[in-house]
Amino acid sequence: MRVLVKLSGEALSGEGKKGFDPEKISYLTSEIKKVVEKGYRIGIVVGAGNLFRGSELKDLSKERADQIGLLGTVMNAVYLKDCFEKEGLKTKIFSQIVNLPDVESINYDSIESAIKNNFVLIFAGGTSNPFFTTDTAAVLRAREMKAQIIVKATKVDGIYDKDPKKFPDARKIEHLTLSEAMKMGIEVMDAEAFALCRKLGIIVKVINFFEPNSLLKVLRGENIGSTVLPD
Repeated sequence: MRVLVKLSGEALSGEGKKGFDPEKISYLTSEIKKVVEKGYRIGIVVGAGNLFRGSELKDLSKERADQIGLLGTVMNAVYLKDCFEKEGLKTKIFSQIVNLPDVESINYDSIESAIKNNFVLIFAGGTSNPFFTTDTAAVLRAREMKAQIIVKATKVDGIYDKDPKKFPDARKIEHLTLSEAMKMGIEVMDAEAFALCRKLGIIVKVINFFEPNSLLKVLRGENIGSTVLPD
């Protein structure tokens, strides 16, 4: 099975923190290694919230702030590649926005070859354009690596009808369609990403990545998290 895992920058730093937390990186690496060792083919798109958030760069135009964020995802990708390889995970980074020794341009033949040779793929630089989120980039890259599903790795164990941190009576929704998610204004992914998933027929699984073994469990088909299905 081919899977695209969408990670937030907080997976590298810890919630509300900046930079790189060795404990968080070690946990992330171990969770990815478990699924690779079971034969799953993994692609990763990671955000840059641990380094930059466009909303924090209030004095810059939106397009410039977004470009800085795109570069932040490249920094995270290079950092992860080093951490993964130290644990024996063969890793390749693909991006269209930089020319660095560790980064390859996006090429479908190269992506396919890397997958067949059991490399972990890290896609950096978003969609290569400002104004698009890393959620939308995750859907695009999932299609390019021919992934069957996207796993949205969050800090909540699925989708709820309202914020479970604020409302004790929040109800978990285990299954819904992409159209229903868009109509309800579910914010686990942005509307553009959901719309592209619907167009391309890609399934989205939402899990609490910070619960040990959750990624492996969802790929095995265990009933955890929430599933957003094409219409």
